[in-house]
Amino acid sequence: MGLMQRFTTIVKAKASKALDKAEDPRETLDYSYEKQLEMLQKVRRGVADVATSKKRLELQSTKLEQSVTKLDGQARTAIGQGREDLARVALERKKGIQLQLQSLDQQREQLQGEQDKLVAAEQKLTAKVEAFRSQKETIKAQYTAAEAQVKIGEAVTGVSEEMADVGLAVERAQNKTETMRARAGAIDELIDTGALTDITDGRDSIDRELEQLTVSSGVDDELAALKRELGPGSPPQGEIGTGEAAKEKE
Repeated sequence: MGLMQRFTTIVKAKASKALDKAEDPRETLDYSYEKQLEMLQKVRRGVADVATSKKRLELQSTKLEQSVTKLDGQARTAIGQGREDLARVALERKKGIQLQLQSLDQQREQLQGEQDKLVAAEQKLTAKVEAFRSQKETIKAQYTAAEAQVKIGEAVTGVSEEMADVGLAVERAQNKTETMRARAGAIDELIDTGALTDITDGRDSIDRELEQLTVSSGVDDELAALKRELGPGSPPQGEIGTGEAAKEKE
């Protein structure tokens, strides 16, 4: 049981950390603002529905009032013609309609009270939503600025994951470059010492040494021939012996 509780705690902790990392407060604020707008829209629809119902009662009352006026006229006409019975029927209907009008007036007053409450609530909610919108935009701007500062700081100091990867890539490239340069230098040194043979050169080390001796001997022969042809030449100024020879001539 203890192991399962520990496992559950670890899973919840990791899930909470993942959710916290994925959560963007700007998106949360926008979502909350949208929900408040939806609530405000429902209140406004409620105000419109109540106003519509009240208007229907007013139209119905107008029709009933017209009926009362008409029945009153009919009762008067019946009395004038000696038809008291018809006048009574007209007056009874008139009385019934007047009772309906009283009931409609009560309902209309009740709806008016509900409409007034909804209008007041809509006004308060509108002010609250508008204040939240301003606060939301301020917080979003502050978060965006702070996020930019963090990213710039991480980029400058190299503490971000992206910059850390870049730093590792540069370090690996430098290490490979140094290794390659060292290998190239070692190969050149081995080739110069004859420990390695250039595969593009068909000669072996003995052939190369003999060729070097031949080149050196040819240079010595040409130098001796030039001396015989042109003479020894004048000795360089400042050499010992030049001054002594001049004194002997004097």
